Amino acid sequence: MTSDPPPVPESLSAFRMAVRDRLNAFTPTTVDHTPGIRRAAVVVCVLEREGVPGVVVIRRAYRGRNAGQWGLPGGSLDEGETPVRAALRELHEEIGLRVDTGDVLGRLDDFPAASGFAITPIVVAATDPGPIAPNPDEVHSVHFVELERLVAPDAARWVPQLDGGRLLQLRLREDMVIHAPTGAMLWQFREVVLLGREARVAGFLQPDWTHR
Repeated sequence: MTSDPPPVPESLSAFRMAVRDRLNAFTPTTVDHTPGIRRAAVVVCVLEREGVPGVVVIRRAYRGRNAGQWGLPGGSLDEGETPVRAALRELHEEIGLRVDTGDVLGRLDDFPAASGFAITPIVVAATDPGPIAPNPDEVHSVHFVELERLVAPDAARWVPQLDGGRLLQLRLREDMVIHAPTGAMLWQFREVVLLGREARVAGFLQPDWTHR
């Protein structure tokens, strides 16, 4: 008999209390440091809007790498930088939010992207990050996805492929369909952090246009 999933936290403070133990108990997988693998980090940034907790999702600027793609705030690690430091730096540089290490709750699995990056997702509960101020050189728009929407039964759609695999389409609203890598990381956040389930994502299929 399958037990019902835990309720979605209704506030940022409830989210922080509910998920800290889950992340402390979660052992993330890491991608080894090997030649040719570049390192990056992103932030799964949970904050409140009008008292409702949700995740920040961005649309990349229509220029440069990943032009126009849905993503999470983040980018490459600088020399000697940890994933946490890189993720928080990029969060500020890209959308103006200031978060310190005290708001970091944990991390999820490194995702081996087909573009050659190993991406580390850092989970943050942003208590007082200041106003959102996107950098137009890097970010076209910033969006807020309520946690309730992320766990909705119809949010995750699995599309069969000719090779027998399945491609995740994370449908967070009518005009927001997110694939791996970002979709995989958000799906693991949903499963592990919000629903308390075991989930791994390294083998998720990635569309051809994400390989660049």
